[in-house]
Amino acid sequence: MMEKKIRILIAKAGLDGHDRGAKVVAAALRDAGYEVVYSGLRKTAESIVESALQEDVDAIGVSLLSGAHMTIFPKILQIMKSKEMEDVLVFGGGIIPPKDIKELKSMGVGELFTPGTNTEDIVNYLRKWRMGRKR
Repeated sequence: MMEKKIRILIAKAGLDGHDRGAKVVAAALRDAGYEVVYSGLRKTAESIVESALQEDVDAIGVSLLSGAHMTIFPKILQIMKSKEMEDVLVFGGGIIPPKDIKELKSMGVGELFTPGTNTEDIVNYLRKWRMGRKR
């Protein structure tokens, strides 16, 4: 039996129009063998979760450079909980201060990657996460 490919939604949340990093991450994940769906720009928490449901993804990667991370990530988690999507990983990246990273992780967000992160670190994180799911 062939192993199911992990499907990942890469979402660009909020009003920020800078999506180069999100596209670089999406390409790196595709190159690593993941199925990647890119949401496009300026998505709301609601539209991100709805896309994740429609696309039946295993993980959601959210890119934020606008400073709205302490609003958008908790809202995504809240909506996901209401839709019983607790098995879907939420991770992300952007300009996020270390104290906020710690708080977001305590809320249930997975790893958060800051500008300059090597895409191989993101790929390795998702590989480790996937291996943990098989148990």
